[in-house]
Amino acid sequence: MDSGELGKIYHDAEIIIKQGEQGDYMYVVQEGLVEVVYETDRGEVLLALRGKGEFFGEMAIFEREARSATVRALGEARVLTIDKKNFLRRVYEDPSLAFQLVQAMSARIRELSTEVSLLQIKRDVNT
Repeated sequence: MDSGELGKIYHDAEIIIKQGEQGDYMYVVQEGLVEVVYETDRGEVLLALRGKGEFFGEMAIFEREARSATVRALGEARVLTIDKKNFLRRVYEDPSLAFQLVQAMSARIRELSTEVSLLQIKRDVNT
C-alpha cells in the first residue's frame, strides 16, 4: 500500500464480505471493481458490480442482520471500511453525505422493484 493511502487492497476473487456473516461495517470502493453475488443451492447469482466511488454493505450501518450477499474483488481493488461511529461522525460534519447515501439506496430500491416486476410478468406469461 502506498504511503498516505487509505483502504485495503483485495486481490482477484478475494472475499470482502461473506453472505450470512454478521456485519457492522460498510465499504467504499476506492479503486478497482467488486462483484456482489447471492449464493444459492444452484450456484451464484450476480446482483451488481460496484466500482470507484460506489459503496456496499451499507445495510450493516442501519441494522445488525446477517450479510445478504457475498462481495469479492474482480481483479485488484482498494476498499475502505467504515464503521457506524465514523459514518455518523462524517454525516455530522457533512450532512449531504446522508442525502447521497439515501439517494443511492433509493435508486437501488427502484432497480430492484423494476426487476421484481419484470420477473412477475415473466412468471405470469409462463403459467
